[in-house]
This record gives sequence, structure tokens and C-alpha cells, in this order.
Amino acid sequence: MNSKKTKKLVFGALMAALTTAATMVIHIPTAMNGYIHLGDGMVLLSGILLGPVTGALAGGIGSMTADLLSGYAFYAPATFLIKTLAAFSAGYLYHRLTRSRLKTGYRILPFLTAGIVCSGIVTGGYFIFELIVYNAASAIINVPFNLVQNLFSLVVSGALLPILLRIHEIRSLS
Repeated sequence: MNSKKTKKLVFGALMAALTTAATMVIHIPTAMNGYIHLGDGMVLLSGILLGPVTGALAGGIGSMTADLLSGYAFYAPATFLIKTLAAFSAGYLYHRLTRSRLKTGYRILPFLTAGIVCSGIVTGGYFIFELIVYNAASAIINVPFNLVQNLFSLVVSGALLPILLRIHEIRSLS
């Protein structure tokens, strides 16, 4: 295994752990068995910093682990699928939109595009899951909470990304 693959594996495990921690540290319960947290910011950063595939696995595993450790095991499979898809999409979009440019620094428009798509996948994914498991009224009740959570996560990840991209080891991962 070469040095870059090893670094990516280690940073992937680190992002999964940070996603778990960010999800569990601030934990504000919502109406229908959900909770507001900052883990989605780490999911977004995982996709952007590690690339679509490694970032998707880190975001999905970290989020699912938080559900398992927090007593939300029922949500864990859906969380893994939703957050994996969100991180993959965010990473793919960010890298696709920044590929043609020579600078490797922070770019606001690709970040916002990736963040909004990531937020849409998370909010829509949980809406569909809760629509199937509960009912339409219950699913609709959680949409505003998910949007607030995603807004806070977008702000936090938007503040962290420019700082993290200044670190050569992190910048060279994707």
C-alpha cells in the first residue's frame, strides 16, 4: 500500500470518528425520534476532502455509528444509505466543479452547490424513510428540523473547509 492510500485510509477513519463525535456531542431531540446535530457538516467535509468514494464511506459509517451508539439503531441502515449518498454526491460535485481550475484552494460556489445538494439528499432521504415507516404527517414534521440541522452544518463546514485546505496533507488527499 503506497503512502497516499495509507494517508487516505487513516484520514477516512479519522473523518468517520469525527462524524460520529460531531453527531453525538450536540444532540437536540426533535419531534419524531430525530435529533439536530453537526454531524452533517462532517459528512459534507468527508466527501469534499477525501473524494466521493472514501468520503462517502467515512460519512456513512460515522453517521451510522452515531445512531448505533445513541440508541437510534432503527435508523442506522437508513442513515448509512442516506449519508453515504450525500457525501458521495457532495464530493463528486465539488471535485467536478473545481476540476477545471488550477488553484486548489477553497471555492465558495462549488462548496455551496455541494452543500445544498448534500442537504437536499439528507432532508429528502429522511423524509422518504419516515414517510414509509411512519406517515406523511410525521415525515413532514421533521423536514424543518432537518433543514435547520443542515443549515448549521453548512455554516460549520463552510468555516472549517478553508482552514483545512491550507494543510498540505489534507489538500493532497483528494
